[in-house]
Amino acid sequence: MDLKNSTILITGGTSGMGLEFVKQLTKIGANIIITGRNLEALYETKSLFPNVHTFQSDVSNPKDIEDLFHNVTTLFPDLNIIINNAGMMRLIDLQDQSLDLENINREIATNLTGTIQMVHQFLPHLLRQKSAGIVNVSSGIAFMSYSPAPIYSATKAGVRAYTQALRLQLQGTNVKVFEMIPPGVKTNLQNDWVKQPNPKMMMNADEMVRISIDGLLKNKKELKPLTINIIKLAARLIPNVLLNLGHKEFKEIKKIQNKKSS
Repeated sequence: MDLKNSTILITGGTSGMGLEFVKQLTKIGANIIITGRNLEALYETKSLFPNVHTFQSDVSNPKDIEDLFHNVTTLFPDLNIIINNAGMMRLIDLQDQSLDLENINREIATNLTGTIQMVHQFLPHLLRQKSAGIVNVSSGIAFMSYSPAPIYSATKAGVRAYTQALRLQLQGTNVKVFEMIPPGVKTNLQNDWVKQPNPKMMMNADEMVRISIDGLLKNKKELKPLTINIIKLAARLIPNVLLNLGHKEFKEIKKIQNKKSS
C-alpha cells in the first residue's frame, strides 16, 4: 500500500502500538487521524505531533462511532485506511462474582465489537476510494487461549476469525484487509497487572509496528514477526503445553491476590 499518500485513522492512537504507528507513519508523511477516550492523552499526543488530527471517541460506543464517521469523512474525504488498534487486556478470575455483566463484557465491547462496528461504519466509504485498507489487530493469543486473560483471549480469536471472513468477502474490491498479529508487546495494557510479564518474553512496540508497516508496504495480509510462526506451530504440535504454561501464571497470580486480600 502507498502509505505516504494515504489518510489513516488509528483508534487508540495515544499510547502503545497506536502511538508508535503515529510516530512511524508521521515520518513516512501520511496524513494521520487518531482517536481515544482520554482527552488529556489526545492533547498530549497533539502537542508531540502537531500535524496529527485528534477526535475523542470510544469504539465500544455505537453513537461515538457514528459521530466519528460523520466528522472524519466530512473533514477528510480522502480517508482510505483504518487501523483498529484500540484494545484492553485484563487479568480476570472467572469465579470472581464482584464483576457485573457490564464489566465482564468490557473487553468484548472494545476489542471485538468495537473492531466490527468500526469496519461496518467505515466500509462503504472505503469502498469508494481508489485504494483502501483495513488493519485489524489480533494477537498471538488468538492461536492459544491464555487463561489469566480469558475474555481478551476470546476477543482476539474472534478478531482473527472476523478478519479472515472480511478478507474473503472483500476479494475483488479495492479494499485490502490486513491482520496485525503481535506476540506479547510492552505497552500500557499490563500497567495494572498484579504480576508483570517477563520482559524477556515481550517485544518492543516500535519493532512490532516497524514490521507491520513494512508488511503493509508489501501488501502482506498478515503483519507478524517470526515469533508468531513459532507460536502457530507450537499451538498445533504441543497445544496442552502452551495452555498449561499460561495457566501456571494464572495460579501464581491467584496466590498473589490471595496474599493481598488476607
